[in-house]
Amino acid sequence: MQPPGVRTVGIVVAATIGLTAFHFTDNIVNVDTYPRPEGLSGEAIQIAAFIFWPVMAVVGVAGYRAYRRGNLQLAHPFLLAFSSLGLISLLHFTSGSPDELTTRGLISVIIDGIAGFTVLGVALWSILARRREPAPAGQEIS
Repeated sequence: MQPPGVRTVGIVVAATIGLTAFHFTDNIVNVDTYPRPEGLSGEAIQIAAFIFWPVMAVVGVAGYRAYRRGNLQLAHPFLLAFSSLGLISLLHFTSGSPDELTTRGLISVIIDGIAGFTVLGVALWSILARRREPAPAGQEIS
């Protein structure tokens, strides 16, 4: 199995940043249209989204850049952490059912989830492909 190419990782990271930007912006602007846990204010969610999205976008870019340089010990953890940018949106379903979301909100949550699973899949693909690579001559596989 061949690991994903640098171009593939770059496309997945860039697409995830773009796709999640829509949901996080919507979450900030239309916070009252999303179900949330009792006791968690809309303002707290807005602040968290305003901070979390850019921080995680930087983590994704750092993961891509490390991957491009071949620093997989750094790239893999960054990419795994970055997958949470899309996956965390699925937590909306723990506070309410999908029918409590607007159509726009539901679509953006689902797209974010797909983006998160895609990043997670690419990171795991890279990790597993490299574990299956044959060891250089004279070395054992541990």
